[in-house]
Amino acid sequence: MLSERAKGHLLIFTANLIFGINYAISKWLLAEQLTPEFHTLARMVAACILFWGVSLFLPQEKLTLKEIGVLFLCSLCGVAGNQALFIWGLSMTSPIDASVITTGTPIIVMILAAVILREPITRLKVAGVFTGAFGAVWLVLLSGAVGGNAASSLAGNLCIFGSSFIYAVYFVFSKPLSVKYQAVTMMKWMFLFAVIEVLPITLPGILSPGGIFLTVPTWKTFAAMAYVLVGATFLAYMLIPMAVKRIRPTTASMYNYVQPIVACALAVILGQDAFSWEKLLAAIIIFVGVYLVTKSRPKAET
Repeated sequence: MLSERAKGHLLIFTANLIFGINYAISKWLLAEQLTPEFHTLARMVAACILFWGVSLFLPQEKLTLKEIGVLFLCSLCGVAGNQALFIWGLSMTSPIDASVITTGTPIIVMILAAVILREPITRLKVAGVFTGAFGAVWLVLLSGAVGGNAASSLAGNLCIFGSSFIYAVYFVFSKPLSVKYQAVTMMKWMFLFAVIEVLPITLPGILSPGGIFLTVPTWKTFAAMAYVLVGATFLAYMLIPMAVKRIRPTTASMYNYVQPIVACALAVILGQDAFSWEKLLAAIIIFVGVYLVTKSRPKAET
């Protein structure tokens, strides 16, 4: 039997594995099939319907008004605001800048968790976070799949940083509720709020001519959409609070570094990038960083 802590590691690894695969699928959809507005709203609506539907078959949990307010903040930080800022930022800066900036998320989580949750910062944890960040940045710089001709801009980079910062806020503030409530209970409220939050900024574009599909959709389009809506949104977002319930936010955020590994591996498999021993070494460095963080816990850590 796996310990609760081991289950937490497995859950957050799976979530980031799904996100890593989603990078290539969503990139294809946004480049050739769907508008960003429809892509974003469809994810929010589909997950909202799925989570509320599943909740009908589970024991009902009552939240206080204050807790619903916290979930509104979590929704804004972890879903709606995070995605909106990332999309806006990516449209103004280069993919490589965006990838490098997002590797700072575990560093922000570590600082916020120390201030808000009193999570201890140990030398081993600091070493692990920065080791993982170094490996992720190196992997991004080595990967031809993240290359691009988009010019960098201060506004775009600030949006990407803002996206990373509020995602870190989500990790920290969701911890107490993740321990108290089922993942489905949290997610049904978060995605309901997310629909309300993104609807005003996406609906005008969707209602305009050509606001949904860029080309005539095929079965591949719908298959890719199914993965994004069910896998990368419903399933992955359900796994995150289940993992944060069992492990510390800083540890959970370290698994963000799995995403560039998966994206790079997919690019090699699909012939969009080439394998090199340097990339393998960078991936190993990332896992060393994750290992150091997991070993830095005090005796009381779960």
